[in-house]
Amino acid sequence: MAREKPEAAAEAEATPELSYREQLDFLNPIAQPLASRKLTRKLLKCIRKATKHKQLRRGVKEVQKFINKGEKGITVLAGDTLPIDVYCHIPIMCEDRSLPYAYVPSKTDLGAAAGSKRPTCVILIKPHEEYQEAYDECLEEVSALPLPL
Repeated sequence: MAREKPEAAAEAEATPELSYREQLDFLNPIAQPLASRKLTRKLLKCIRKATKHKQLRRGVKEVQKFINKGEKGITVLAGDTLPIDVYCHIPIMCEDRSLPYAYVPSKTDLGAAAGSKRPTCVILIKPHEEYQEAYDECLEEVSALPLPL
């Protein structure tokens, strides 16, 4: 039994993470507007910076609560969340309050960027002066994405 654990750990390390293109195979039909590979990297980097300064809201319940309270920021949703009923109301709430939002392909990457071992399907990045430049760049690109009809 002691031998099985190192082998399992080695197997987990040996399995490569899925590339951006491979992650696109697992997307939901509602995952629009989808961030490009470059924008996805920028958003995840901005999330890491926001995590250090605790300027992040994570999870459907928490994000929904703070959107209702009128908090501003960029909403980032995971495109591979199933069932979609869990979070399909969040984009509508964002549109009603004119908050920018975008989908990234993987909830695992989203959770890892937020400093969590668990995957997460929704994150709200709040602005902060420490990473304002990265935030503004992401905000500009996410706002430029076309909204679904």
